Amino acid sequence: MEASHASLDILSDPICPWCYIGKVKLDRALAQRPEHGLDIFWRPYQLNPQMPATGMDRTEYLETKFGGPDRARAIYGQIRDAAIAAGLAVDFDKITRTPNTFDAHRLIRWSRSDGYQQAVVDSLFARYFERGEDIGDRSVLMDVAAEVGMDADVLMGLYDADADRDLLTGEEAMAREMGVSGVPTFIVGQKFALSGAQETTAWLDVLDRLSEESEKA
Repeated sequence: MEASHASLDILSDPICPWCYIGKVKLDRALAQRPEHGLDIFWRPYQLNPQMPATGMDRTEYLETKFGGPDRARAIYGQIRDAAIAAGLAVDFDKITRTPNTFDAHRLIRWSRSDGYQQAVVDSLFARYFERGEDIGDRSVLMDVAAEVGMDADVLMGLYDADADRDLLTGEEAMAREMGVSGVPTFIVGQKFALSGAQETTAWLDVLDRLSEESEKA
């Protein structure tokens, strides 16, 4: 099949379990259509934009968000089942803190210029959901950067200068103004949006449709 040369903007938060599940299902579709030609751009969306910079206790966060321990356990039990069904080795019990993810979003953005964005997103998801690491901690983010081959000195300079804060907050505000209220949200070719962790079969249909449109153009 011919490459579609379309864009795929993914609004996501690296502490969103459905974003992780959605990514692995998308990745499987992309692997089956290696000439997809999509330009994938991970964009910022914080589930908790008012989260303290140091994050908060995970149990307190979940119980507050879901209205008590029983409700939190029930909801995360369903999420765990969905993650395992998707083939992910999640271990929610290892997560002790819910982080502020703004610095993680900055790392995702900066990694794009070096071609490392997919690898950084993969690492953040795995470190948080499988290892329970605090991805709001800059030392952890530096480990992610080093793992994929980014320049740690350059990154620390960017963090110290508080670079791109306005850019990312403005982009996220625009997404909310456009009606995005949850993640993952996938904007395909700047034409239509899909929300939630779409099945691999659904993505294959999208990719095939884009390929057909490209052939007709």
